[in-house]
Amino acid sequence: MIRHTTQRLYCLALSAAIMASTLVWAEEPTNIHQILEDPKIYHLRHVTVRGTVRDVHPLAPYTLANGDPCYGAYLFRLEEEETTLSVAVLGICGRPVVRDPEVEDGDRVEVSATIQAPSHGGAILSFKGPKTVTEEEPVVQAVADRILPIAE
Repeated sequence: MIRHTTQRLYCLALSAAIMASTLVWAEEPTNIHQILEDPKIYHLRHVTVRGTVRDVHPLAPYTLANGDPCYGAYLFRLEEEETTLSVAVLGICGRPVVRDPEVEDGDRVEVSATIQAPSHGGAILSFKGPKTVTEEEPVVQAVADRILPIAE
């Protein structure tokens, strides 16, 4: 009897944990305009944004500070109404691979990303590889870790 009760409590606790983790992943999208209006609050925060893909640019391989080459990176703009956010998809580092961008111009997508805000001395991914941002450059970039199509 005690063993069955313990098993039931374990199953109940496991079910509650799974439901809680599902709720955490079901994050409401953040409005791109909010991010650009006050980017310092979003610096290094993980957000979900939605919009239309524009101007996809595959990047040439780049090299990290430790000498590892990275392949398959690309940039695009994510457009939401009249506002756009620069999005970087990092390359696969350490081994040569061929990877085409996962998105095309006009795709509607949901992007999970970490926001890189200006004036923090951080790096962004530019057309020439990683670049340190200065206070004079108001670059806000989302570094994507997941891109999902939006079914309409």
